Amino acid sequence: EMDHKNYTVVREFVLLGLSQNHEVQMILFFFFLLFYMIILSVNILIILTIWGDSQLGSPMYVFLANLAFLDICYCSVTPPRMLADFFSYHKTISYSACMAQLFFLHFLGAAEAFLLMVMAYDRYIAICKPLHYSRFVNRGVCRILVGATWGGGFIHGIILFALSIQLPLCGPNILDNFFCDVHQLVKLACTNTYTVEVLMFINNGVVIIMCFTLLLISYTVLLLKLQTQSSKANRKVACTCVSHIIVVLVMCGPAIYIYGLPFQAPPNEKIVAVFHTAIFPLTNPMIYTFCNKEIKGSMWKFVSKYILWIGK
Repeated sequence: EMDHKNYTVVREFVLLGLSQNHEVQMILFFFFLLFYMIILSVNILIILTIWGDSQLGSPMYVFLANLAFLDICYCSVTPPRMLADFFSYHKTISYSACMAQLFFLHFLGAAEAFLLMVMAYDRYIAICKPLHYSRFVNRGVCRILVGATWGGGFIHGIILFALSIQLPLCGPNILDNFFCDVHQLVKLACTNTYTVEVLMFINNGVVIIMCFTLLLISYTVLLLKLQTQSSKANRKVACTCVSHIIVVLVMCGPAIYIYGLPFQAPPNEKIVAVFHTAIFPLTNPMIYTFCNKEIKGSMWKFVSKYILWIGK
């Protein structure tokens, strides 16, 4: 169908997926289904544990519960459709579904990056200004900061969405990936969209690089401050900071690789995207939870209580 601008209106996209081999697709299906179920169950357990334990009411655990909820939402954007597509010979996605997928992927991803910055701020106040912690990070401030992370993520996602729907798309309507994203859509653009590409890079690549840089600087400052003190409590806090840095590297590394290069899709983008969208959400509960004795103890109590309740 041709419109007055003389280009084809794309109404759906064909996804090439991760593999065209049926046996490989079945192996990948069970592999990613396992990851998806673990991510959902562990993050739900974290949320229920924090909500059910009054001793875990500090802002750090409120932020951790929100991070777990964001992980549940984020890993539900692309993996469920990818799992369903493993059973489809002809994998298609409508234009509206594609745009929705793009919006939620970047909305939730940005919100998670901003939440990591809030958690870095929380650790900075707790370590550098412990006497003023209750004034700078009280319950009201905690709500504002959490709301700001969701609001910032929404603004980021809606800007990318608004820029994406302006792209005049031509055929062929084939996306060499298992989900819709900015790079694939830019490659289908009919005309020179340099201005839109620049705005997309500023909104996407620059934001993730800025978050990554600020997070690394903040945790490096904290570790240098803790290095001058050798108490057992400070060593424990230093371990917490190191675990946070690992999460930052795992989250921001693939994102910078995918979105940090302007105007081009990097090589092996599909492999990195799989890690970033389907496997990364599992690293947060593993690192934040299993490195935290309080969370582990409360989770064990919660599970034991639930098992006893079922037994009765």
